[in-house]
Amino acid sequence: MLTRYDQAASRAAAQVMGQYSTSFSLATRLLRGRVRADIRHLYAVVRIADELVDGAAAQAHTDPAAALSAYEQTILAAPQQRLHTDPIVHAYAITARRCGFHREHLVAFFSSMRADLTQREYSPSELQDYIYGSAEAIGLLCLQIFLAEEDVSPADRAAMERGARALGSAFQKINFLRDLAEDSSTLGRTYFQQAPSGRIDEATKSALIAEIRRELATAALTIDLLPASARVGVSAAADIFAELTNRLAATPATALAATRVSVPNHTKAWLAARAVRRRGHSSHTPHPARG
Repeated sequence: MLTRYDQAASRAAAQVMGQYSTSFSLATRLLRGRVRADIRHLYAVVRIADELVDGAAAQAHTDPAAALSAYEQTILAAPQQRLHTDPIVHAYAITARRCGFHREHLVAFFSSMRADLTQREYSPSELQDYIYGSAEAIGLLCLQIFLAEEDVSPADRAAMERGARALGSAFQKINFLRDLAEDSSTLGRTYFQQAPSGRIDEATKSALIAEIRRELATAALTIDLLPASARVGVSAAADIFAELTNRLAATPATALAATRVSVPNHTKAWLAARAVRRRGHSSHTPHPARG
C-alpha cells in the first residue's frame, strides 16, 4: 500500500511540473530512471514556494509570510517522516532522503523566497545573494540528485558544482529579463538596479545577455562530466534557455517592458531532439504539449 502511495505522490509532483513549465517538463522527460522522478519532486516544492510569494497565498486571503514559513518548516522536517498526507511533501521527502539534501541549500532557497515578499529593489550584492538562494542552491540540489548513486572524484564534483551554480544563475537572469514586465507591473519588483520600473536600455540589456552567455558557457563545459542518466536532460534545458537568450537579445530593450519573449514548442522539441543526438541518448524524444 505504501508503495502505491509513493507512486501516486510522484505522479502528483509530475503534474505540478507539467502545469507550470513546458521547458523543464520536456527536458526532465529526457532524464533516466529515479533521476527523472526526483527532479520532478524537487521542482514541485520549489514551484509551490514560488507560488506562495507570487500571489497565490494573497489571493486566497492567507498571510504569505506565515504560509511560506510554515511550508519551509514542513519541507525542512519532511525527510524525517516516512509518510505525509500531502503527496508533494511525501514525494519530496523520498527524494531528500535518497539524495541526502543539504539543509543549507534549502534554507538559502527559502530566504530568497522570503525576500520576494518584502524587498522591491536589490543592490548588486543583495541580488547576488538572492540568485544564490533562488537558483544556484537549487542547481546544487539537482546535482545531488544526479550524483546520488555515483562515485566521482572531488575535482569532478567541484567542477560540476561550479557548472550547476552557473546554469542556475543563468536561468534566473534569463527569467528576470523575460519576466521584466510582469515583475515590475504585477509584482512590484525590480531585480536590476539598471531597470527601474521595468524599463531597461539597450546597453544594460546587452551587458546582461553577455553575462548570461558566459554563465551558460561555463555550465556547458561541465555537462559531459554528468552521469549518463542526467546528461541529455540537462543539455536540452541549457539549449532551450540558450535559445531564449538569443530571442531576448534580438528583442529591442524597450519591448521587454511589455512583451514576454518565449521559445515556440516546435523549436523546443527540435532542441530536445538535437540534445538526444549529441549526447547519444536512446530514449524517445517527447513533444511539448503546452506553451
